[in-house]
Amino acid sequence: MPQKTKHPIYAADLAIDLSSGQESEYFKWFLACLLFGKPIQQDIAKSAYEALTHDGVTSPRSILDTGWDTLVEILDRAHYVRYDFSTATKLLDVSKKCVDEYGSFGRLLDEAGSVDGVVERLEEFSGVGPKTVEIFLRDMRGILQEKFHDEEEGKEEEEEEEMPSE
Repeated sequence: MPQKTKHPIYAADLAIDLSSGQESEYFKWFLACLLFGKPIQQDIAKSAYEALTHDGVTSPRSILDTGWDTLVEILDRAHYVRYDFSTATKLLDVSKKCVDEYGSFGRLLDEAGSVDGVVERLEEFSGVGPKTVEIFLRDMRGILQEKFHDEEEGKEEEEEEEMPSE
């Protein structure tokens, strides 16, 4: 019997539009990566993401407002039962740190200044390791590189304008 090949998941597979440039879409992708970063079947992680989306739990504030018990119920409904307690805790911890330290996920990205800076900030979250970051960067690396390149070009242009002419 042939083995099923596990294909990597991408934001587009979850109807997440990263090309929109919207912070909400970037956080949805990070949320999905938190679920896919666990050693769990891809279909179950996808169902868990879809259940959270269905219930409108797609931002740090909505995760905090939902609370641990309801997060566990949503994850259980999607058969994400093996890691439901730890994942609910992780989602709450990540959301709290995001809101408390940055105010928003977009601000976290903005303040990072580089792709490496994003990696450092994401890995500061409890329970976020190299696998989750790898999945996140699979779709976000190019967007972040373009974002930070554009910002660097803007800074260079500002510095050139500020230089006194001879």
